[in-house]
Amino acid sequence: MGDVGWSWTDAWIFVAVVIADRTERDRASAIGLPAAGATLADVLSAADFLHRSLPQRAEVETALQRLSGAGLVLIEDDLFQVAPAGEHLWRTRPFSGLSAAVDTLQAQLNRNSAPGAPDAWTLEPRDYAIAVREFSTRGR
Repeated sequence: MGDVGWSWTDAWIFVAVVIADRTERDRASAIGLPAAGATLADVLSAADFLHRSLPQRAEVETALQRLSGAGLVLIEDDLFQVAPAGEHLWRTRPFSGLSAAVDTLQAQLNRNSAPGAPDAWTLEPRDYAIAVREFSTRGR
């Protein structure tokens, strides 16, 4: 990934967080609980849904560092939420349908903001492996 602008992978992970966070909010709301955020397995599941493949650990880590550094994604207690600035970006994107959402979002990201300086969050190999295993046991 270059440091000049947002990459396709950044947009892919952003859209996956949007989908995972909204799905988790819907689940929590349906049973009367407050939404706490999506797990890494939820994000991986959404990424697989979008692109029929799983991002590598380093891709996830770098994208989430850049997205959270730019204030678009919140990471707390290993849960992922779309930040208010990310919600605004998502809601104001040109609507192109979900199949083109990643490409549309990459263009929108590059027009509206620079990637954030990576924050201190890291994705440990063990945590990534656990999330992949959890994703795999859910079935596709």
